[in-house]
Amino acid sequence: MATLEDPVEIGGVEIPNRLYRAPLLECAGNGPDAVDTLIEDLEPAAESGVGLICQGATIVRGEGGCAAPGMTRVHDPEFVSRLSRLTDRIHDHGSTIFIQLEHGGLRSMETWHAEYRREHPHLEQLAVSRPPWQLRALDRAGFLSYDPHVLETEEVYELAADFGRAAGYAAEAGYDGIHIAGANMGLVQQFLSPFYNRRDDEFGGSPEARLRFLAVVRDEIRERAGEIPVMAKVPAETPAPPAPLVRRKLSLEDGIEIARRLEKIGYDAVVPVRTSVVWDMSIVRGKYPDRAWENETLQQGYDAAFGGAARKRLVALGNRIQSLQYDTEPAWNEAFCRRVREQVSIPVLAEGGIRERREMDRLLGGQTGPAACNMVGMARPFYAEPRLGARLLETERESDAADEHVRVLCESCNNCTVPQVTGAPGICRTPAVLRERGRLERAGAYDRR
Repeated sequence: MATLEDPVEIGGVEIPNRLYRAPLLECAGNGPDAVDTLIEDLEPAAESGVGLICQGATIVRGEGGCAAPGMTRVHDPEFVSRLSRLTDRIHDHGSTIFIQLEHGGLRSMETWHAEYRREHPHLEQLAVSRPPWQLRALDRAGFLSYDPHVLETEEVYELAADFGRAAGYAAEAGYDGIHIAGANMGLVQQFLSPFYNRRDDEFGGSPEARLRFLAVVRDEIRERAGEIPVMAKVPAETPAPPAPLVRRKLSLEDGIEIARRLEKIGYDAVVPVRTSVVWDMSIVRGKYPDRAWENETLQQGYDAAFGGAARKRLVALGNRIQSLQYDTEPAWNEAFCRRVREQVSIPVLAEGGIRERREMDRLLGGQTGPAACNMVGMARPFYAEPRLGARLLETERESDAADEHVRVLCESCNNCTVPQVTGAPGICRTPAVLRERGRLERAGAYDRR
C-alpha cells in the first residue's frame, strides 16, 4: 500500500513522490527562446512539488517527423546542452525530469498540415510499411497526403541510433531518464502495430519481431547514455474503429505481452495506454472544443493547417463525432494498468482521465484493494493549473491531513489542445477554469508549506 507522497524508484533513480506531469506539447521549438519557454512551462510543476516532470515529445531527427508545429528537436548536441539550464531548475526544486523521444512517422505534419507540405515539398514521411488501405483511401479522397519512404532494414538501425544519440545528449544535459513515445500513432507504435507493420524482415512479422525496434533502441541508449533509466508508453489499440474497417490491431492482451517483454529487454518502467490506430480523440477524451473552433484569432491558422475553410469544417465535425465516441471515462487506462502490473515487476505508470486525489489514492492501493499502478500522472490539468502539485500533495498543503476530495479544475474540454495545430501554445482557454484558478491563487492554494 502506497500513498501519493511516498517515494518510488525507476531504474535506480529515486522519485520523491508518486505524482508526475505526463508529457504535453510545450510548443517551444528550437529558437533562441526555446529553453526559456520550456522552463516557463515545466518549472511551475516542480515548484509545486511534483515528483517527476516528463518533458513532452521531442524529435530525434533534424528534418521531418514533427507531429505538430512547435515541437522541439533534440538531434543537435549544442542545442541539447543548453537544456541543462532547464534540468538544473527542475533539480533545484527536488524534482526529477525525463525527456520523451519520438518520431511521428505517418502521423507527421508532412501528412496532414497543408501549408507545411507546400513549404517542404521534398519531405517524405518515414513509414514502417506501405500505408494501410484505409489511409490510402483517405489520401485518394484528399483528406490526407501520403508520399512515404518505407524504411530499409539498415535505415531502421540508423533511426534507432538517432534515438540513442538523442538520449546520450540528454543524459549529458542532466536529464534523469528517457521516455519513449510508444503510442499516439507515432512511429514506435507503427512498428508495434500489425495495422501498420507488414514488414518481412527482422523488424516485422511476429509480435516478437515487431518489438525488435524497441529492443534495438534500448541497446543504443545503453551504449550512448549508459544506464540512464528508460521507460516507454505501451499501446493497446482497443478504441480503434471496429472490423471490418480495422481487423489487425493490438488487443489488450497484446499490450500486456509487449509490457512483459519490455521488462525482459531492459526497460525500467511502462505506461500502458489504450489508444487508436489513427490520430483521434482517443488520447484526449473529453468535450467538443467549441471555444477553440470558434476563436476568431485562430481561424487563419486552421485554414493554413487543414487547407481551407471547407476542410477545417470537416475536421471540426470529426472532433464533434469523436467527442461522443470517446467519453471522459475516469481513469480510462486503469484496467489495462492493473493487468500489466500483474505481469511485471517494474513500475507501472497510470495516466488518462485521472482527476481526483481520492482516485489517485485508490489507484495506488489505498485502503480498498491491490494497486493498479506505482505512479499517477496527468497532462491537460497542468495547462489549467501549472502549480497543481501544491493542491494535491499532502506535504505541500497547510492542512496536516490529506483532503481526498481535492479535484483538479480541468474540465477535459480540449480548448487547450485543438489550437496547437496552428502552433498556438498549450494553455487553458476556458474562462470558468481560469477564474477559479485565480480565486485559488488568491487564497494561497498553490503556495507550498
